[in-house]
Amino acid sequence: MIYRKHQKLGRTLLALALALGLASSAPGAEAATRAELAQISVNQKGTNFKYWNKSAASYQALTSYVKSVTDKKSPDYIPVEERIAVFDVDGTLLCETTPSYFEWMMYLERALNDPTFTPTAEDKALATEIKEAMDSVGIPNAKPGATGKLPTELDRRQAESQERVFAGLTLSEYEAYVKKFMETPAEGMNNLKRGESFYLPMVEVVSYLTANKFKVFIVSGTDRQALRILADGILPIEKDNIIGTDAWFLASHQGETDGLKYTYRRDDEIVRGSFSLKDIKMNKVSNIVREIGRQPVLAFGNSSGDASMFNYTINGNKHKALAFALLCDDTERELGSVAKADSMRASCEKNGWIPVSMKEDFATIYGANVTRADQ
Repeated sequence: MIYRKHQKLGRTLLALALALGLASSAPGAEAATRAELAQISVNQKGTNFKYWNKSAASYQALTSYVKSVTDKKSPDYIPVEERIAVFDVDGTLLCETTPSYFEWMMYLERALNDPTFTPTAEDKALATEIKEAMDSVGIPNAKPGATGKLPTELDRRQAESQERVFAGLTLSEYEAYVKKFMETPAEGMNNLKRGESFYLPMVEVVSYLTANKFKVFIVSGTDRQALRILADGILPIEKDNIIGTDAWFLASHQGETDGLKYTYRRDDEIVRGSFSLKDIKMNKVSNIVREIGRQPVLAFGNSSGDASMFNYTINGNKHKALAFALLCDDTERELGSVAKADSMRASCEKNGWIPVSMKEDFATIYGANVTRADQ
C-alpha cells in the first residue's frame, strides 16, 4: 500500500513538472526525457488532458467525436474492432524541421560524416546535393523567404540512396545506429534531442485513443524499422502496428541469390538490403488496405503526403470519420512556416479536414524549456 501511494505521488509530481514546463526554467534544463514521455497518460473520459487549449475547435471536435462513437447509445457508435486510427509521424507526432525529417538527417550523417563508412560516389554526390538544397532553403522562417521545403523529386532518390548507405547492417547494428542518432541535438532548437522531439499534445491524443480502445497505427514515410525504434517505449503502439518506408531484408549469406531460391541458414543473420517502397501519398492507402484490412475512422497528418490517407478515411466510410491536419504555424515555439500552414489550412477548407493550429491549439509543444536556437 505504501509503495502504491508513493507510485501515485510520483506520477502526480511528474505530471505537475511537465505541465509547468518540464521540471524547471533553469538554464540548460532539457525537454521531457523518453522515460517522462512514456508516462504521459490520458484517461478514457479525457478529463486530464494537460497540453491542449481546451477551447480549441480541434480539441472539441476530437473529444466530442470520441465520446460519441464510444457511447453504445449513440447513433454514431463504432464497435471496438472497427475503431482504427492512423497517424503520420514527421510533423504530426514528431518534429520534422530540424531542419528536415529524422531519417533524412540520419542519412546525411551516415553518407557524409560517418568515419566508419565509405559511401559510393553516387550516394555521396546525392547526399551533398540534398545537404546543399537544405542549406539553400534554410530553416523555416529563420530568414526572409525561407520555406524549408525541399524539391519533391528528391524523395525517391533519397529513399533509394538511404537504403543503400545502411545496406548490410544487421538489425541490431541498425538499431544501435538509430539510437545513437536519437541522442544528437535537434538542430535549430535548444534543449531538445532528436529522439525526444515528440509533440506532447499529440502523445496525449495517442494515449486518449488507446484508453478508448482505438487500435492505433503509424503510417509514415519514414523507414519502418527506424520508426519502431523511435516509438518504442514512448507510444502505446505495437511494433506490428507500424507501417513505413521499407527496405528488403536478406540473409547474411544470401548475396545476390533470389529469395525464392535461398533457404535461411542456421548461421545466418538478417541484414538490410535495397529500397522496396516509399510509404507516402497513395502508397499509404495501399499499405493500409494491405496491412490493416479495415478503413480507418480517424486520420492525423500534416502535409500533402497525407492527403490520400485523409480522403480514404473520410470518403464513403460507413462510420462517422474525421481527418485532422496539423498546421505548422508556430514560429516562436517551433520551426514553423506560415506559408506552409496557410496552404494546409486552405486544403482543410477545401476537403473537409479539421485543422489543428500548433500555435493556437497547443498549450505547449515540447515544454517551456525548449526554445528556438535563433531566439
